[in-house]
Amino acid sequence: MERAITTPGTTSLPNVLTYARIIAVPAVVACLFVIPGAAGRWWALAIYVAACVTDWLDGYLARVWQQQSTLGRVLDPIADKLLVGATLLMLTHDNTIQGMQIWAAVIILCREILVSGLREFLAELNVRVHVTQLAKWKTTVQMIALGVLIAGPAGDQIMPGVTWTGLVLLWVAALLTLWTGFDYLKSAIRTAIER
Repeated sequence: MERAITTPGTTSLPNVLTYARIIAVPAVVACLFVIPGAAGRWWALAIYVAACVTDWLDGYLARVWQQQSTLGRVLDPIADKLLVGATLLMLTHDNTIQGMQIWAAVIILCREILVSGLREFLAELNVRVHVTQLAKWKTTVQMIALGVLIAGPAGDQIMPGVTWTGLVLLWVAALLTLWTGFDYLKSAIRTAIER
């Protein structure tokens, strides 16, 4: 007997985890903006770490349970970019990221916008760009850097150097961002010329 192929619904667990990550964005912002002092940072960090875990978990479950969906493919990168962008803005707002370090944040934000535009352009040409291993490393370093910076001054009170470590990791993520962004751009230009 032939097995029917089912399309995962909007309420499949991987999609629900993606929704949760989107909902986590205003929660992280609220903790950093509304709750004063170290308490706000620790709450924001807890929510941020949970959101990062859902980023890994939703993709893993979608593959293992064969619940990959078009909705999930659309929302997953959007959720990631919302979380990264909002966190960078809040960390710049509260001066955790300041001075020359703002350039690292600008590089990361510009790359995210560039890649979104390139993916949209390539999708119109029915070209799918696969995520490289280096891009996965970039995302991992970026997520860790932002988590360390959310702890920032609150973490410095427990162990000096937390903010400095986060800023170093932010620059590593920015350099990886430039590299992977260039790869996407090169692929898009080559595809455009061929078409």
